[in-house]
Amino acid sequence: MDWILLVLSIVLIIIGLIGCVLPVIPGPPISYIGLLILHYTDFADFTFEFLVFFAALTVLVTILDYVVPIWGTKKLGGSRYGIWGATIGLVLGIFFFPPIGIILGPFFGALFGELIRDNNLNKAFVAALGSLVGFLLGIGMKLIVSGIITYYFVVELF
Repeated sequence: MDWILLVLSIVLIIIGLIGCVLPVIPGPPISYIGLLILHYTDFADFTFEFLVFFAALTVLVTILDYVVPIWGTKKLGGSRYGIWGATIGLVLGIFFFPPIGIILGPFFGALFGELIRDNNLNKAFVAALGSLVGFLLGIGMKLIVSGIITYYFVVELF
């Protein structure tokens, strides 16, 4: 049974890392579940404090991942139109222009969204840049947390 759980936890760690870049998959929570499953095998034994710390960190990063792109867009003058445009651009970018669409989709979506609201190209560009920066910061945060989880996962196995 431990071997089945080990394979499942490895798959979850990999999916979690992929989910850090693909917004439809919650990367850090899936990585944490992989770590938690490994804990309940004979292959690893994490402390309670370790598991609680990473659970809290996972929750924090997951919440911030939704807040940071909105904050970045609003901080640089964006509106709901830019936020919706960035979201739509992200979805279209993932399906029609992978992998570069994951980065450029939110930018162009926010740009077009802001241009719909106000036909000022400079203002729309700055807001779209805020959306892109926020989106990239979210990916970075998720990659750092899932990467650390993966590190401790691998260290515990060897």
